[in-house]
Amino acid sequence: MTRHYNFCAGPAALPTAVLERARDELLDYHGRGLSVMEMSHRGEDFVAIADQAEADLRELLAIPDNYRVLFTQGGASLQFAALPYNLLGAGGRANFLHTGIWGKKAISEARHLFGDVHVAASSEENGHSAVPRQEDILLSDDAAYLHYTANETIGGLAFDYIPEARRPDRSEVPLVCDMSSSILSGPLDVSRFGVIYAGAQKNIGPAGLVVVIVRDDLLDQARGDMPTLFGYRALSEAGSMVNTPATYSWYLAGLVFDWLKGDIGGLAAMDAINRRKAARLYAAIDGSGLYANPITLRNRSRMNVPFVLADPRLDRLFLEEAEAAGLLNLKGHRSVGGMRASLYNAVPEAAVEALIDFMADFENRRG
Repeated sequence: MTRHYNFCAGPAALPTAVLERARDELLDYHGRGLSVMEMSHRGEDFVAIADQAEADLRELLAIPDNYRVLFTQGGASLQFAALPYNLLGAGGRANFLHTGIWGKKAISEARHLFGDVHVAASSEENGHSAVPRQEDILLSDDAAYLHYTANETIGGLAFDYIPEARRPDRSEVPLVCDMSSSILSGPLDVSRFGVIYAGAQKNIGPAGLVVVIVRDDLLDQARGDMPTLFGYRALSEAGSMVNTPATYSWYLAGLVFDWLKGDIGGLAAMDAINRRKAARLYAAIDGSGLYANPITLRNRSRMNVPFVLADPRLDRLFLEEAEAAGLLNLKGHRSVGGMRASLYNAVPEAAVEALIDFMADFENRRG
């Protein structure tokens, strides 16, 4: 069996050690005579798996006691609807920072469901090459919360700061963040946020699962017409088991958390690795005559590195030769084109070095 280097933006690479452990436990989990995916979600074996996964995530992110952790379904896209349902019950408008395609999708869903929303700042004018600065953010007087996307997976645009969420009268509102492609890439001060949510298929585990971290005081802000399965209060009280959860994805997420704690040594160590990976790849791009990255230096994503070739006629050849060299899923998103290398936690430093070597060789031969 040969495993290549996978730079997919999602579903993304999983740690080899996690896949090997899942393989070894697939048919018979700890001598129980069945697979995790065959277990009752309410049985003591799976409840122990779920409890350990939450405990490990809480430890990794130092999540305060006044926050609930939910393991639910539908990915981040379902949260585009669940969030306004959960947070607009007390009135007010959803406020947003628009910095790319995923932020736009969150805005569109809230507008579709509830009509009027407020865009507090946008990076559209600069082509989403730099995020708005704090002084450019203007919330509405009736803001119920401020939503932003920490890292735009498609555009490779990342916030270099945590925004302050205050109305013009300086009163504070909850800060809500989509961290699908940046969570667990380094330490995080969870207490700065009202809600954090993240689709699993980048740094957490397989697709289909979403983790929501919500502050206790926001559990009772929901609209009365909210679908039951959207409700943060109901999910919290049921241990994320209002219905049958994505049990195997939850189990694999727990293995990833254990890998981050044990094999990596925590999020500070993971942060150092991710900084090295991104710095090496950006240096190769910037030092090249063939490749270019369009993002302002301070807002370059460590997780998703888009780049274009000076001659787009070489794109197809680049991708074909990269795949032949065992470098997979480098094609940019269909909406923007070019190339994109996603450097999530499970992508090893050796993969980045192999990509850099290939890019240099391709430029020498084709540039």
